[in-house]
Parts: sequence; structure tokens; C-alpha cells
Amino acid sequence: MLWIGVHLPALSLESFIATLAPELSAQEQVVDDLDEIDPAGPVALIERHRIVAANAAARECGVRPGQKRATALALAPHTRLGEADPARDEAALMAVAHVLMGFTPAVSLAYDHVVLAEVQASLRYFGGLPRLLQRLRAGLAPLGHALRLACAPTAQGAQWLASGGGGLEPALPNTKADWRARVGSVSVTHMAAAGPHLAALESLGLATAADLWKQPRAGLTRRFGGELLADIDRALGDLADPRTALQPAPTFDSRLELFMRADDSAALLAGAAVLLNRLTAWAAAHHGLVAGFELRLHHESRRKMLDDPSSRITPLEIGLGEPVSDTAHLHSLLRERLQRLPLAASVIELSLHCHAITPGAPPNTELFPSAASVGEGWHRLLERFEARLGAHNIQRLQPLADHRPERATAVCQGGAAAPARTREGTPLNLPAPAGHAVATSGDPAHWPRLKRPVWLLREPQPLRDAGGTPLLSGQPLWLVAGPERIEAGWWDGGYAARDYFIAQDHEGAMLWVYRFRHAPEVGEQGWYLHGRFG
Repeated sequence: MLWIGVHLPALSLESFIATLAPELSAQEQVVDDLDEIDPAGPVALIERHRIVAANAAARECGVRPGQKRATALALAPHTRLGEADPARDEAALMAVAHVLMGFTPAVSLAYDHVVLAEVQASLRYFGGLPRLLQRLRAGLAPLGHALRLACAPTAQGAQWLASGGGGLEPALPNTKADWRARVGSVSVTHMAAAGPHLAALESLGLATAADLWKQPRAGLTRRFGGELLADIDRALGDLADPRTALQPAPTFDSRLELFMRADDSAALLAGAAVLLNRLTAWAAAHHGLVAGFELRLHHESRRKMLDDPSSRITPLEIGLGEPVSDTAHLHSLLRERLQRLPLAASVIELSLHCHAITPGAPPNTELFPSAASVGEGWHRLLERFEARLGAHNIQRLQPLADHRPERATAVCQGGAAAPARTREGTPLNLPAPAGHAVATSGDPAHWPRLKRPVWLLREPQPLRDAGGTPLLSGQPLWLVAGPERIEAGWWDGGYAARDYFIAQDHEGAMLWVYRFRHAPEVGEQGWYLHGRFG
């Protein structure tokens, strides 16, 4: 077996920094040096009026864990203090676990903000351990946490090496003696079972796992309990160590309380980016794609207009024409919507909800663009227009199963889910006639190829007839192709029986003309111009 331990030594501090204003948020990159994650000023976490974590800027001012709140503010008055929140840390830790679930289903949580993953069965698929670790770091990078990774043949060993700063060891020990030496060098401060006995162990000079197993087992067990030696046996592989695998939630619901009130889109986007990264990590755990989500803005309730609880939340629905897993694309759509959204009041909390997920397709490895890749660009462009201009300001044509040209397309507002209307403006809810294929996709690459012009006149233009030849502006037209006979509409009162021709005028322009299949009635002309090519 091969276990990877991912330790997040500054998780509590990083999850709090994510709630700060944009100019104070941490850089979104994976680093191994905790000093590199610091924002622009001193930040510290407090619990029961005492400092429990501080960034490098605060430590430079003398702020240390264990100090009282008043002492820290006396040393660094501009320090931003936040309350330690286990629920906030758990949400950030689960996002890391979701990323690991994209590589293996055997993911579990361990002591001291460590996530464990058994990856032996995944090595061949990802091209070996170095390649897997490279992709793992890339997947964790958007979450913006400092990481310590370690590999080990046992889960307990991976946990100890990761939390103890053992470093990344792609080359596992060749013999059991080598592995025993590495486990023996682990400090007792990284053992959960040794936590209540650290003072006694220090007084006895027992500082490492090797010091413990050199002592008589019976006496050590009688004094400190059996769990201490049992953990060492699990790390060495001498004792079974079953781990319960995590399961991703069927729906995504995540909240983020902002440190300061947000009054503009820039402050909202900083918090929403954290939630979007968690969303795509959750989708990766399901090996799926995001088809849409809802961002809820929770307002403060100081104003009388927000006394109604229902008015304290502004929902913002983001629908996608095609499911994606690209966080940057989701962020760009959300930015366009937030920039034109008026805020009823300041926002103090954000929540993101997603109940629509689509199974992911294999990645596109084609050398040259295909209809699928072109369609992806088309959908993203349409989504960008809808987010920026609003769905009610977007109109597009949707092909319909009708042979009559004026009814063969419908006008859709916004996405494909909007009701379709004919060129005359009447709603269309007709089922597709049997034997006719309808292009249900909004992607033009999937539409049927018809020898018809895209530009149709709003009303057909009557043409003069000179001995069976149509005339336009007094000049005869040359019929180069046709006829294409259309006879339809007897079921809805719009009966049409026409013969269409492709014609060319004296300047070389291609036109689409028709004449009635039957003899024209009184008052009707013989030829009509219906569309233009090019």
C-alpha cells in the first residue's frame, strides 16, 4: 500500500484570511514556507481571549501563540484579530479532501489537519507517483493553502511524517529496517496518543518513537495506556489500521462569513472565489461537471427595509449552457453578474448552493479543433453575453422541424430553456413531426446543413414576371438551381405550396425566389423574393 499524507499547518489562519478584504487576502498558491502566505498586515486568531495562531507579520511584532489578547494588541495595535472557528476550518479541510477524492476514493481525515489518501491503485492511471504528486499539487493550488506532503507504506506513518515536516519522499524505504528507522525518528509531539502525557514523557527523556519502543512494553502500557504503543505498531505495519473512507455530499452547500461588510462587487468576488474553488473541488470528487449554481448574498438587517427575513437574502442564479469544471470561467460569469447587481444593503455572509451536476466526459485530446471543441467556445460566449447583458437582452435563432422557411426557425431569449417564438412572435410548442430530425443543440456546429439563405426577408417581395422569368429592378434573374418543392402547413391553416429556386441577378448576387406550385389566385403575383445569400 502507498499512502499520501497532506498536512495543512496553517489551515485555521488561512481559512480566516480568506474572509478578509481583497487587498488582505492570501495569495492563491501552494507554498511550503508558511511566511509566504502572509497578507499585507499582521493577522492572528484568538480563542478564549488568547492567541492561538499568528502570521509572520504579527510574529515580527512580537505576537506569539499563548499570549493574551490585550498583550498582542499592545505589541501590534493594527493586528487583525479573528475568532478561531472549527466549522470554518472543517469546510476548508473538506475542500482539500474533495480534491484528493478526484485521485482515489480511499480518502480519510486524521489528527491535526491531515488528510490521508491511499493511492497505490491510482499510480498507473496517473503515470507514476511523481506525476500524481505534480497533478495533486496543481489541483490543490487554487485553494491557497500551505502544504506539507509525505508518502509512507502505512496510513499512520504518512500522518506522522506529514505533520512532523518529514518532507516529500517519493522514494519509499527499500527494507523494513529503513522504514523502522524513519518511524523511530518521529517526535512524540506529533503523536495524538502522547498529547496528554507530554510533560511526563519529557521528564523521562522519551522524545521519539524509538525511545518509546526501547522501554518495557508492560511498564509503558501500565503508565501511559496501550494506545501509545498501538499507534507505533500501526505506523510500522505490525497492527491493522483500517480507515473509514469519506463520501462527498450529494449536494453542495457552503457558507462564508465575511470579516468586514461588503458594499461592492470586488469584496464579494473575493469571498465568492473561495466558494467557487470549493465547488469545483466537490465536483471533481464526484468526477462531474457543474451545470449551474446559486449564490446567496446575506445582508445585514439594520435597515427597516430589511426587517422581513425574506428580503435579507439576495439569490443570484447562474445557469450554464454546457456543464464545466473551469473555476476561471465560473468566476468570470459571476463577476459579470455581480458588477451589474445593485445591493439592497451591505453583505455580511455568502453561501453557495449547487444541486445540478453532470457526469464528466473524457478530456478532449484532439490535435485540431472539432465540432465539440468549437461548440464549447460557442456556449461559453453565449454564457458570457447572458451574464453581462442579461438573458432578456439576448436573442438567438433555434431551428425547428418545419419545412416552411418562415417557420423553420424560432427566436429564443437567452438560454435554450427559454420559450421559442416564430418570426411573427407567436409561441411555439409544437412536437416534432415524425421522421424529421430537430437540432436540439444550441451549437450551430450541430445544426443541419441546408441549402437555404440565413437572411430571410420579413415579408416576401413580389417580383414581376416576364414570360415565366422573374424580374428584379427591371432586370431578369437567372435561375441557377431548383426547384425545391415545399408543401406543408395544412394542419394549422398556414398552407404553403411553393417551388423555390436559387437565382442570380446581373451583379452576381445570389437570391432565393419562389413561385406558387398551383396557378396564382386573383391578386397574387407569380414570383416572390424570399431571401438573400452571403
